[in-house]
Amino acid sequence: MHLLEAIFLGIVQGLTEFLPISSSAHLRIVGAFLPSAQDPGAAFTAITQIGTEAAVVVFFWRDIVRIVSRWWAALLGRIPRNDPDARMGWLIIIGSIPIVVLGLAFKDQIETVFRSLWIVAIMLIVFGVLLGVADAIGARRRTLKDLTLGHGVIYGLAQSLALIPGVSRSGGTITAGLLLGYEREAAARYAFLLAIPAVFGSGIYQAVKSIGEPSVFSAGETLAATGIAFVVGLGVIAFFMRWISQRSFLPFVVYRILLGIVLIVLLAMGVIKP
Repeated sequence: MHLLEAIFLGIVQGLTEFLPISSSAHLRIVGAFLPSAQDPGAAFTAITQIGTEAAVVVFFWRDIVRIVSRWWAALLGRIPRNDPDARMGWLIIIGSIPIVVLGLAFKDQIETVFRSLWIVAIMLIVFGVLLGVADAIGARRRTLKDLTLGHGVIYGLAQSLALIPGVSRSGGTITAGLLLGYEREAAARYAFLLAIPAVFGSGIYQAVKSIGEPSVFSAGETLAATGIAFVVGLGVIAFFMRWISQRSFLPFVVYRILLGIVLIVLLAMGVIKP
């Protein structure tokens, strides 16, 4: 039964990681309705995110290789330091700092208090509204060539909010990008590239930390969920990038708000425990 639950959660992770609806919130909510009725835990969530982040690496492989190679060449002085791809490499590094610092500073709260379904419900609604506002008022004129150091830091701070289930890593960073005037596709592309160091770092840290510690799922079950998340996530990221090039984020905004309201009702009625 645990293996089936793990596989199902892997599917949920793959379906929700790249959409601005918070994968960690969905794993937390779905876990409450599974036969075991248990929170999958922060460690399981972080490790399975390695699977979906591997999908990002595959999807953006050419971009990643180009950015890394140009960044290294600029570092060695072989090309100008203001090369656009080299700058992108530095911006990804700088933008990753906030989530590392805040993740370590609030590690205990992330694994306990922040996983309350009351907080999840509120974050789903609040950041759903913010995403809708940003999509409506954002100028959508800037491209990644316009990305500055200050904007990179703002993106990084927005990404760090995803430490709270319900915010959404992609949703938080895309919202920040839209408010800064970036095109939808540019905001999403940088959000996905920015997440690579943070997600892999968090997943590896949690995997090492969980060795020998009791957990809801075994190492094999977690590995199976991670593999499923990779396969499903690869298809979802392709769909999402096509979607935002032509359509707005409104369906995701409506979904977040409705899910948050339903969750509050269920909690208030005592159907599920926070």
